[in-house]
Amino acid sequence: MVSLSSTPDTNALKPVQPKRRFAAMRAVAALMLREMNTTYGRSPGGYIWEILQPVAGIAVLAAVFSVGFRSPPIGTSFAIFYATGILPFFFFLTVVNKLAQALNFSKQLLAYPSITYIDALLGRFILNTLTQLLVGYIVLAGLLALFETRTTLELDRIALAYAMVTALSLGIGTMNCFLTSMFPVWQQVWNIVTRPLIIVSGVIFMYDNTPEPYRSYLWYNPLIHVTGEMRAAFYVSYEASYVSPLYVFALSLALLMFGLLFLRRYHRDILNY
Repeated sequence: MVSLSSTPDTNALKPVQPKRRFAAMRAVAALMLREMNTTYGRSPGGYIWEILQPVAGIAVLAAVFSVGFRSPPIGTSFAIFYATGILPFFFFLTVVNKLAQALNFSKQLLAYPSITYIDALLGRFILNTLTQLLVGYIVLAGLLALFETRTTLELDRIALAYAMVTALSLGIGTMNCFLTSMFPVWQQVWNIVTRPLIIVSGVIFMYDNTPEPYRSYLWYNPLIHVTGEMRAAFYVSYEASYVSPLYVFALSLALLMFGLLFLRRYHRDILNY
């Protein structure tokens, strides 16, 4: 007589846990959707304000300087001249400020092991970069359609200018994320430091018209290179020989590496703070 054991096979009864595929991508997408809802979905106008901010800046500068000058430093259109400076500048400030608050914005969600500080940074970086690229396209396309700008677009140079400001925003934004999270007073310091940045970044005044020795000092401001490349993309007569993409990308990479190293070392202290 064969006796059958009544003990169940525990291995056979264990539920199969499906592996989560693309967990990091899912986390980043969820963080992006959360920010879209909280930042833009709950405010009247939403994304419209992102377009109105640079448009208002361009309109004010064009109106003020058109009163005292017959034409901008290069070209014939005040609107397109200031647009080529303001759009990269707003891109930089927006992405850097968003990245600086990435950990604070998602602090509660970072308590879950499936979401990391890298996900928080990537979510904010991707969303706000895409937003600023769309804003830049809408504003520039609108200006080119409405005004006789007499410009010739070089798309490769426009792409290079945006690549430079994207890399710079990521590098400085990541470093600022660490500094702001560890030392909250840094946010106030950064706001004070960046107030005169629009003047020394070639947005209003041309780098070439700056007298020495100040011109040599301005060269180390990476935004000068971004603005110069953007202007050269619209004005074929403007060479912008001082622009060094290598300098901008190298500086951006160095800041990104140091920012990530510091965040990897101290992110747990920041979350427990």
